[in-house]
Amino acid sequence: MADVFIGLGSNLGNREENLKRALKPLTEQMTLIKVSSIYESEPMYVKDQPWFLNAAAKFETNLEPLAVLEFLQRIEKDQSRERVVKYGPRSIDLDILFYGDQILKIGEILQIPHPRIQERRFVLLPLAEMDPAYKHPVFETTIETLLRNLKSNEHVEKR
Repeated sequence: MADVFIGLGSNLGNREENLKRALKPLTEQMTLIKVSSIYESEPMYVKDQPWFLNAAAKFETNLEPLAVLEFLQRIEKDQSRERVVKYGPRSIDLDILFYGDQILKIGEILQIPHPRIQERRFVLLPLAEMDPAYKHPVFETTIETLLRNLKSNEHVEKR
């Protein structure tokens, strides 16, 4: 069994319902340990789009990392996720943030830990809420420290 942290985001349609709909199949396939609060955040890279709702969840799973990724992509497809503009609007976005203490890169397909955790307040806040002492396996520092050292000025607030 491995601990896997999943990031969830949505900025189209009923954003909160989209997050809940994505969590349901996740809890049917993996053992839910904890879910963060929901946070509202301004878009980071493509500014001209609706604000996001974000959360994170921690699961235990027997699935290998690629199987988790494929499962997340099926959930996104089931919720009509369209990949039109990189960092653009989406009904649901599911990302593997951490998979145990693994460091993994499979071409452009998968990178664990997620390569931009350290620059995203909308990811660090939910992670810090769930497990502030969790240690990032690449930076070898805690989520709490990454959040404290974050330079980003993006607006994120708990709902």
